[in-house]
This record gives sequence, structure tokens and C-alpha cells, in this order.
Amino acid sequence: MTRRLRTLHHAAGMALAGLLAASGARASEPAAIDASVCALMAEHAIPGMAVGLSKDGQVTILTYGVARPGGREPVTADTIFEIGSISKTFTATLGAYAQASGTLSLDDPAGRHLPALDGHPIGAARLVDLATYAAGGLPLQFPDGVSSDADAIAWAEKWTPREPAGTVRQYSNPSIGLFGYVAAQALGEDFQTLMQDHLFPAFQLKNTFITVPQAREGAYAKGVARNGRTVRVNPGALDAEAYGVKTTAGDLLAFLNAQMDPSALPDAWRQAVETTHIPHYRTGPMRQALGWEVYPADVPLDDLMSGNGTPMALELQPIEPVGDIPADLLLNKTGSTAGFGAYAVAIPSKRLAIVILANRSYPNAERVKLAYEIIDGFR
Repeated sequence: MTRRLRTLHHAAGMALAGLLAASGARASEPAAIDASVCALMAEHAIPGMAVGLSKDGQVTILTYGVARPGGREPVTADTIFEIGSISKTFTATLGAYAQASGTLSLDDPAGRHLPALDGHPIGAARLVDLATYAAGGLPLQFPDGVSSDADAIAWAEKWTPREPAGTVRQYSNPSIGLFGYVAAQALGEDFQTLMQDHLFPAFQLKNTFITVPQAREGAYAKGVARNGRTVRVNPGALDAEAYGVKTTAGDLLAFLNAQMDPSALPDAWRQAVETTHIPHYRTGPMRQALGWEVYPADVPLDDLMSGNGTPMALELQPIEPVGDIPADLLLNKTGSTAGFGAYAVAIPSKRLAIVILANRSYPNAERVKLAYEIIDGFR
């Protein structure tokens, strides 16, 4: 991409240089990140990006390109991006909070809290199975014609599992969407209200939304779809629960900082964060927690790419007992909508978190490689 379309904040670059120097990382890393991001944007025709870094509590936001395809308004630290399935980590946190608050147990069958599902196969699946895509093969998306939350519940009543619950993983928006819906029912409020009025304030997220308010519309980026059209996420069944969060790089970093050190959170939210980090099974190199996908902190790049690869998202995967849980964890999650691509990774033992936001969806492998390159700068 050309220099005139790049908006790397000079102050942020200087802060990153100091942060890297203090950590003993390579002095050339700010320029290397800059070059890598610009090359990535050029290769994949990405209009704009924000890369956020947090190391030892010091936050740096690097911004590039434009917030709207074909426009001139630059991406800034205040630009709001769609984060797609990274939203699942927020939904998982709400469900874990419901458990910490005593309104449900993750081992409860779904039908206990949603009577419409009681007596049906999905009603017998545990909430933790829904939250970890292990309810027996729920599909990636709802079928055509399922467009509302009511449609989703009616469809779920008739759904037939492919395998017994707890035996396979099938990555699924309906699965965690239903989990979020049930958690909200147990807490006695609408899901969006719970997120906007309870979860986001608990984490001090002031620029994070399910529905971006009119007053912030000017900061909400627009994405570009594969066909080149300007897009934002379309409404759909249980969309808020599965892929509905919109946020800034700074707010997402604040959420990641709370993953690395939740001690300042109210007790029930602290318990919720800790619960979302517990792996429930293993498939390939990845351990599946609630929302988060977990690896050892020193995971090889090939394993991280495999765990975020297309087969893991689209194919039924065998699962096995989680085994030993590494003392040092890497938490990560990718997310996409039709016009946006995002990645979040945190390594609590290193007090290092990275977010990569773009207003175009592009391969997960490219996001993982960029983050890994940044992580290498702190080794």
C-alpha cells in the first residue's frame, strides 16, 4: 500500500520502541511490524487495520489505512470494528458469570433453563457442551429460513445429533448462540441488555457495543466483502451471541488485559474469567476452553496455524481428554464477518496481548503469522 494511505501514529510507534527496548526485544521490531502490516494490506486489499499491543500493562495502538473502503477518513484508535467470533469469548464470559452468580451450572442440561428444549435431544446436552461446540454436531450456521431467535429455538427442537454429546467437536454459531441465549434466560434479562449494561461496564469497556449507537456511528468502520461491496454484518438468528460485538483495538486490549489479570474485577466476573480459561477437551494441538482456544505459551507456529485452520472450523473433529494443562497458557480466538477480520491473543505469563483488526476478512493463517511475528519480538 502507498504511504499516503498509512496512518501509523508516531507517538504510538515511539511508545512501542521504548516498550520493546525495555523488554529486551529487537530494536527493529516497530519498523518490522509496520512493514508486515503494510505488505499484508497490499496483498489482501485491506482498506484499514488497527494493531494493538499490551505489554506489562503498557498499551500501544498502531493504525493504518482508511475506515471505509474508497474513503479518506483514516483508521484511528477510536475506530470501531466488527470482531466476529471473538464475540464468543464475551458470550462465554456471560455464561460463566451466570454460574458464578448461582443461576446455572455449566453441567446443567440446556432444557432445565429453556423448557422449549426439554424432552428434545438438544435439551439433554449440557450447557458446557453447547459452549464448547460438543453438543453432537450442530452446524456452522443455521440453515436458510432461520432468521430470528424464535426460529432458532424452533429449529433446535427438531435438530437430530450426528453423534452423542461430548464425543465430537463441530465449530458452530448455533451452539454457542444457544448457550448465550440460555445464559441470558437464566439471568432473567435480554442478552444484549446484559452485555451492554453489565458485562461491558464490568470490564470498563466504553467503546464496545452490540448495536453501535447513533452517536458513535461516525466511528464505526465499514468493511469490504469478497465481491468488493461495502458491507456491515447482517442481522441473523442469535447473531449477538455468536458474532455480534463491535469494538475498538483499545477496548479489546482492555478485555485481554483482564484475561491476564482479573484481580481488579468484581468477584463474580473474576471467577467468570478464570472459568473461561479452563480447557474441557483436546482436539489436535488445541485445547478447547469456553470461547477461548488454548495452547502452551511456547506453542510452535505450525500448531497455532493448524488449530486456527479451515478444517478445525468446518469439519467434525474427534476429541479426547484434555490431559495435562500447561502452566503457561496462550489464549487465542479469530473472528470474521463478511467485511471484517480479527484476531486476539494473550499470554498471561508474558503479560503480553495482541489484537489485530481489519475491515476486510482475510485468511486466519495470515493473522496468526503476524501475531506470532510480534510475539517473537518479545522472546
